[in-house]
Amino acid sequence: MNSAVDAGVPSHGRIPKHYAVKAELLSLLAELGVGALLPAERELAATYGVARSTVRQALQELTIEGRLKAFRGRGTFVAAPKLIQPLGLVSYTEAVREQGRRPGRQVVTIESVPAGSAHAAELRIPAQTHVYHLERILLADDEPLGLESTYLPVRRFPDLLDGFDPTTSLYRHVSTRYGLVYTEARERIETVLSTPRDAQLLGINPAVPMLLIQRLSFDQRGEPIERVRSLYRGDRIGFETVLRVD
Repeated sequence: MNSAVDAGVPSHGRIPKHYAVKAELLSLLAELGVGALLPAERELAATYGVARSTVRQALQELTIEGRLKAFRGRGTFVAAPKLIQPLGLVSYTEAVREQGRRPGRQVVTIESVPAGSAHAAELRIPAQTHVYHLERILLADDEPLGLESTYLPVRRFPDLLDGFDPTTSLYRHVSTRYGLVYTEARERIETVLSTPRDAQLLGINPAVPMLLIQRLSFDQRGEPIERVRSLYRGDRIGFETVLRVD
């Protein structure tokens, strides 16, 4: 591939000023290291010979991408690398631990509600049959990274919540308690904007890009186990998978 394309520079060679400043700032971030305080906008503008508005635009883009963290009254700091979550039938808890981070969950909702027609069809239960709805904020080192809503049929798992700590892995609890093996899942991934409620729960700016993953998981008998809607912060988490030829 053309190296100019790799660098983000179009073939005609003309790039916006803020993009050139952004490239300079990326080098600066690498030199400063995680947690370092960036110089003030005025100082950066003088260093790069551009207007403060140009620097501000470059800083805003780097903040949206998750490379910087801005705190009102404190300044802008170099952000830690994104958490990389594997796409597959793995527990969020284990994936976070494998990267040396501390997983956690904050419970928002635990309830039993009638299933709507869409969820009922996916879970292969009659409409209006009750399902557990478990909504939790996903944490890594106490930082909110996502919002997860899980639906499971009550009649299949009537004692699901007995002895279950909702701040821990539901994946592991279901596997251990019922002897089920998660053998297959259908996932759909798309970009979305957060709702005002999502942004409030995660403590983020509504302009932060979000990744929405919707999953339907199946057991070893091909029966649906759960339907999950996970909303992740695009500035703080990424995904990877391994592709093989069958």
